[in-house]
Amino acid sequence: MGVSAGTEAVLQRLPRLKDFLQLARLDRPIGIYLLLWPAMWALWVAAEGIPSLANLVIFAVGVVLMRSAGCVINDFADRKVDGHVKRTRNRPLVTGRIQEKEALMYFAGMVFLAFVLVLFTNTLTIQLSFAGLLLAAAYPFAKRHTHLPQVVLGAAFGWSIPMAFAAESGALGNIAWLMFLANLFWTVAYDTQYAMVDRDDDLKVGIKSTAILFGEMDNLIVGCLQVLTLVTLAMLGRQLELGALYNLSLIAVAALFVYQQLLTSNRERDACFKAFLNNHWAGAIVFAGFVVSYL
Repeated sequence: MGVSAGTEAVLQRLPRLKDFLQLARLDRPIGIYLLLWPAMWALWVAAEGIPSLANLVIFAVGVVLMRSAGCVINDFADRKVDGHVKRTRNRPLVTGRIQEKEALMYFAGMVFLAFVLVLFTNTLTIQLSFAGLLLAAAYPFAKRHTHLPQVVLGAAFGWSIPMAFAAESGALGNIAWLMFLANLFWTVAYDTQYAMVDRDDDLKVGIKSTAILFGEMDNLIVGCLQVLTLVTLAMLGRQLELGALYNLSLIAVAALFVYQQLLTSNRERDACFKAFLNNHWAGAIVFAGFVVSYL
């Protein structure tokens, strides 16, 4: 039985669809999780329980769109250097499977869709979204001018927190910014672990990172950032009067951080990457702590 013209056309496009999925890292959802958990923290705390279904959908879909857009603009910014890095040398923009103009259009399309979602919230959230876009676009270029791009990424990933608070409660307060600070410490810690994977290659091509800045002090400083994350989250729980179940979730996260320190102690690429991936569970456990505390 012959293949119809329509089916054949779809099959011919499949490799390109796979390339666009890869460019947006939709085949590697870890970044989505790390961006989603803080947004969910904020929605639950702002609502003091289960948030509105509309906001849950808006932020879940928005997280996927903005993380994907961030990956696209990151690869566009790194298109000249990714070919010299072992982990990134087969990315679609490096190999030419996707053209630069296509990538920019892809980025713009996802940002536009994310902004349409934000229009269903309120004025404060819409205003905050412009700062979020600026932070997301700035991160890839920060690697060329500062050894602290992980701080920029932390601000970009954490910006979903004030946005979610504003969407659910219509206002911002100390709780939102304390949560933002906890997420900033956490993001710099786990993205330093991620940067440790590429440190040797980044030194060769001139990319800057906290892993390079910290040098032999990398694990110690990551550990200090993890402690600051836990302390800030504990302060948050105290202010919210969340109680024992929330504190148990922080103990579990502390255990994960110790495990990550053991993984990265020898600074092996695969082990550092495994430690980075483990942070998905840390974010999920904190979220579970908020959920059970408000039941």
